[in-house]
This record gives sequence, C-alpha cells and structure tokens, in this order.
Amino acid sequence: MTGLDPIETFRQEAQDLLEEIEQGLLDLAHRPGDRDLVDAVFRGLHTLKGSGAMFGFDALAAFTHHCETAFDRVRKGEVAATPELVGAVLAAQDHMRALAEGRPASDEAGEALLADLRRVVEAAGRSTAAAPPAEPGLNRWRVRFSLPADALVNGTRPLPLLDELRELGECTVAAVTDAVPDFDVLVPAECHLAWDVTLVTKHDRDAIEDVFIFVIDDMTLDIQDMNAAVEAEAVAEAVETADAPQAVAAPVEAAVGEGRGAKAGGDTVRVPAERLDEMMDRVGELVIAQSRLKQLAASSSDIALRAVAEEIERLASEMRDTMMVVRMVPIAQLFGRFRRLIHDLARDTGKAIELSTEGEATELDKTVIERLADPLIHLIRNAADHGLETPEQRLAAGKPETGQVVLAARQSGAEVVITITDDGRGVDRARVRAKAEENGLITPGQVLSDNELLQLIFAPGFSTAAAITNLSGRGVGMDVVKRTIEGLRGSIELTSTPGQGSVVSLRIPLTLAIIDGLLVRVGTSRYVIPLASVEECVELSVEQDVRSTGRSLITLRDQLVPFIRLRQMFATGLEPDPHQKIVVVSTGQERVGLVVDQILGDHQTVIKALSAFHAEVGAFSGATILGDGGVALILDMAHLVAAGQRQDAQLRPAS
Repeated sequence: MTGLDPIETFRQEAQDLLEEIEQGLLDLAHRPGDRDLVDAVFRGLHTLKGSGAMFGFDALAAFTHHCETAFDRVRKGEVAATPELVGAVLAAQDHMRALAEGRPASDEAGEALLADLRRVVEAAGRSTAAAPPAEPGLNRWRVRFSLPADALVNGTRPLPLLDELRELGECTVAAVTDAVPDFDVLVPAECHLAWDVTLVTKHDRDAIEDVFIFVIDDMTLDIQDMNAAVEAEAVAEAVETADAPQAVAAPVEAAVGEGRGAKAGGDTVRVPAERLDEMMDRVGELVIAQSRLKQLAASSSDIALRAVAEEIERLASEMRDTMMVVRMVPIAQLFGRFRRLIHDLARDTGKAIELSTEGEATELDKTVIERLADPLIHLIRNAADHGLETPEQRLAAGKPETGQVVLAARQSGAEVVITITDDGRGVDRARVRAKAEENGLITPGQVLSDNELLQLIFAPGFSTAAAITNLSGRGVGMDVVKRTIEGLRGSIELTSTPGQGSVVSLRIPLTLAIIDGLLVRVGTSRYVIPLASVEECVELSVEQDVRSTGRSLITLRDQLVPFIRLRQMFATGLEPDPHQKIVVVSTGQERVGLVVDQILGDHQTVIKALSAFHAEVGAFSGATILGDGGVALILDMAHLVAAGQRQDAQLRPAS
C-alpha cells in the first residue's frame, strides 16, 4: 500500500482551512465586532499561507499573504470589519480555493481581487481614522522555542520564524546549543538548536503564538511576560517575603505547543472516500455470501453448520452496521455550504435574506450527501429569485423586510426528509398553468389537481421567470432536481400558499448500499419491503378478501387503511393463496397495506441499481441478489403509498 501523496494531503487540509475561513467570514458579517472571529480568520489565513509555502504552493502563499495583511490591520483595530471588506475577502477566498485545488486561476484575476481588497481596506481604514485607538504600552517578552528533530526534513525553516518575530518589534536572538550532540554522532539533517529571544513590542501574546501557528503542535514554546515578572519582583521586595517566586502574577506558559497539540494524538483518521466505497462493496458481497450460507444451513440437519451460519450472520450484521455508521455524516456538513450561497444571493438580488437551519445532527450516507448538493443549490436559488419579494414589496404586504429561508432535516423511518421553506409570495397557479399551456405540457382547460399543477414546475424547460438572469429563467434546474432526487430513489413534493410562501420536501433514503428488508412472495416472484417502513403484518382471510373486493379498505384499530393487491398490480395471473397477508407500511403519517401471498422472513438486502429500462417502472427502487442466486425486486414505498392514497381518494364518497 503506497503512502498518501503529500500534495493531496495539503489540498485536503487546505479545503478544511478554507471552509473554516469562509464560515468565520460569514459569521463576521453578522458580528463585525467579535474579536474571536477576527482572530480565527487571521489564524486560518496565516496557517494557509505557511502551509502553502511549505508544500511549494508559492502563488497561493503570496496571494494569501495580502489577505492576511488586511486582516492583521482589522485585528489591530486599524480597519473596521465592514460588509464590503468581508465580501472582498470572500471573493479572494474563492481564488485561494482555485489555487489550492490546482484549477486555472489567472494572475490578472488575482490582481483585480487584490486591488479591490486594497480599495476596501483603505476605505475602512479612513472610517476608523477619526477615532484612532489609544497607543498601547510596550510589552517585553522572553520567547524560548525549539523545533522537533525532523523539522528541517519536513520543510520547516527556523529563519522565517525569527524574521516574523523581528517584524513584531525590537528583537534580540541567541542560539541555544546545549542539546547539540558531539560531531561524530551528529546527523546534519536533524535540528538540535533552540533559540532564546527577547522581544520588545506593542503586540500581545497571541501575536507571538501566531508566528508559530502552523508548527506549534510539534514544537516546544515557552513565552514569558517579562513586564509581569518585573512587577512581581517589585511587589515581592516591597513586602519582604521569602516566597517571592510564588507572587509572580503571570506564570510562565510552558510548552504551549504541548497544550495545543494534545488533541492531535489521533482521535480521527482521514481516509480516502474510495477506500470506504471499496470496503462497502466487500461488505455487500459478504452479506450476499452469508445469505447463501444461511439458506444452506436451513436445509441441513448439521447442528454445527447451523451454529457457524448463525455466528457468521451475527458478525456480518455487526460489520454492516459498523460500516454504515462510518459512511454516515451529519447533514450540517451539507447545510453549512449554503450560508455563502445565501450571502451571494442577497447581494445579487438586492433582497434581505436570512438562512436558518434545523436538524443539522441528522445523518445521511456520504454518497447521498454529495449528490444532494446541486439539487439543494437549485432549490435555494429558486426560493431567493422566484419566492422571496424585494424589501419594498415585503413591507407593502405587511411582512418583515428580511425574507426567511429555512433548511430543515429529520429522519422518518428509513428516509430523511429535507424541507426548503420560504416565506415569500408563493406559487402563482394561473401563471404556471398559462406557461404549461404555452409549452404544450397540458391542453387548455385540462382538469388538474393542485399537486399535479405544481408538479409541472419540474417539467424540462419550464420557467415562469419574466426575464433571464444569472440566477434563473432558462428553464433548467428544477427538472434536474427531480431527476437527481429520483436517481437517489427519493421523491419530491411542493406545497405553496399564495402570499405566505412555499415548502419543497425531499424524501431521501438513508443509504444507497445495504438495508434490512422483509422478503415476501407474490405469485411465484419474491420482493423486498424495506423493514424500516413496515409497521405490522395482519392476515387477510378469504372471507375478508371477498368482502373487500372493489373497496380495498381494512379497519385496523378503528382506522381505515387502504390496501393494494400486489397480485393484481403485478398481473401474476395466478390465484391467491388461501392465507394472504397484509403488510402495513408507512412513510411518515401516511399508511397503506400491501397484500402478499407469503411472508418469507427478514433479509439483509444489498441494493443493486436497476437497468435503464427497468428504472422507468415506478413501483421498484432497486434489486437484490438472494442466497439461492435469484433476484428480488425492492418495492418503492413512496410510490406504493401514493398509489394507496389515490385509491383511497377514489373510494371516499364526495362531500
């Protein structure tokens, strides 16, 4: 197994740093006076610059240096963190991301971004010049530090660190050679020197620590406040006490690097996504083989074989569950990306938009998370451009000036429900119908339910935008959203109240890999029902079957539940078994019964995608390989529950 490419490792770490910088900038736009946020952004820029220089990304380091310099002025109080400054650094951050990823990024574009940044910084500096901060007193620090023996081999150079200390103020440096070994055992590539630095500066301890910020986890750093030490000695002499050393007001902060590096001991391990995918494939094959072993053991009288089969089944189930947990990531990882999107949309549309999120701890398979990003971007942009009104329109309608977009997630059985809610103008049904008739999607005067009318918005080429903008109007996006969600075996729903807003609901399966299923037989074919959707199983006698013909309703605990005869839906052409079963399934609040001939038992289901031909059949979401080598289709619960709802509506008497 080859080691990780250092360049790829840097790019992964750079992405994390850029994400932290972006989130810090977006928070700073709402809390411009938050010193901790300013410091966090500055440290992120400083670390990115240093790491980029270490790994040979000189263009990235040089570009980031200018942004770091701008934020250093913010940190010193010379420049205010205005919205314009935050926006300029956000734009520059996009350029840094391109440089880190190795994407094309022209020098001219970088120079234009830096020119804009300098202009904004100068304007922000003039705004604070009227009330300059009081000149702080000079601080006297003693800084002692040493680097690990392999520092030089890893690319860390002590001279640039000393140069940065000199930039902070008056600096005296002395090399400490106590740890240098004898010449005959000296390894030239190892670093054995330490440094003792006296620094007189107006800067505080944080500025000194920031010099070492990207090597601080592996080094030894001791920073002593000499002013405090002198004051302590004076106090001690005044009271003539023998315990003078205990009176020091600011104790030496020994081994700062050890404190900060404590969490770097390996709590997490970065693993390439491809390896997780390969591991999941192996677990899937193991589950199929275990299913085969279980079937062989069931037909054998060998007690030892049955015991081994049960043990393998338990271990395979535990391995599957562990693998599933490894692949699950909080949806906050996805939601966090859209804060920047909302910031840019507010700027581009001239609208006041506020984004709030709920259920960020809800977890989804990492593959699902990756494929959900683009659909959610389309839906949020649509809500901002079509849904939310301008501030003037909102005030005229009696609404708050700021429009609200809410991203929420919750788990419902084997699915995660993601909703995008806005409090805008809602969908204009008349306009949708007129546009659909114009595009030939429906005939004039065609009768449609409200849901069917709203679903027309997801038709290819459909758009009600009055003008084409960089956000919408070309009729692409919403049909892509629907295709992507259906490709994830999910469904999409739209509800809207005129004048109050719209809600788009996405129902997405938790995983695309392995699920627990209930194996059933209908005629001579076998099907899998996702076990998380199953509520209960009841028997349907011949008498009940005859009595419910044409009605398809059953009473369960004083509630009418519609049921679907899968034998008829799949046109088996066979007579039903004398003891049919009804499997009651649900997707949240809605329930429907599925009539099957036989329940065969539970089944660990490795989901295989359907071919392009079979994917058009809405009743199935995938297929799986059984222990005997046969294939069972996986039933699509959302499709079947919707069919049950339509059937129930047709049977319900008109009011």
